[in-house]
Amino acid sequence: MKFEMQKAIMLAENINEFIKYVQKNHEIKNSFRFNIDKLYQVKLLIEEYKFQMIADELLRINQYSWDGKYTYYLVDGFKKGMDVIDDYVKNHYEELYLLSARLYTLKDLIQLFNRMETETYP
Repeated sequence: MKFEMQKAIMLAENINEFIKYVQKNHEIKNSFRFNIDKLYQVKLLIEEYKFQMIADELLRINQYSWDGKYTYYLVDGFKKGMDVIDDYVKNHYEELYLLSARLYTLKDLIQLFNRMETETYP
């Protein structure tokens, strides 16, 4: 169970870093890196799918003990939002290509939970 807790904490930390990255670049308004309007839309999607709440809850419930059912519920909610953001970034790749590396990392961490779920629950 310790291994699953570490995976959940790692996912939560990466979600927090993604949120900070988007907010920081939106505040700077550097048009050489991103199209500000497109980045603002990603920021709104992050808020709509409550990524900050999901990250905080993942950290809270996996800090001392493993709650698999609630963790998988939170990861599923996060995955729904990630799918929408990933499609948006793919459709506007020229303006948002710098987000693709962070999205790839988050999608890979989500896949760890999908593989673990199939191994744990046949």
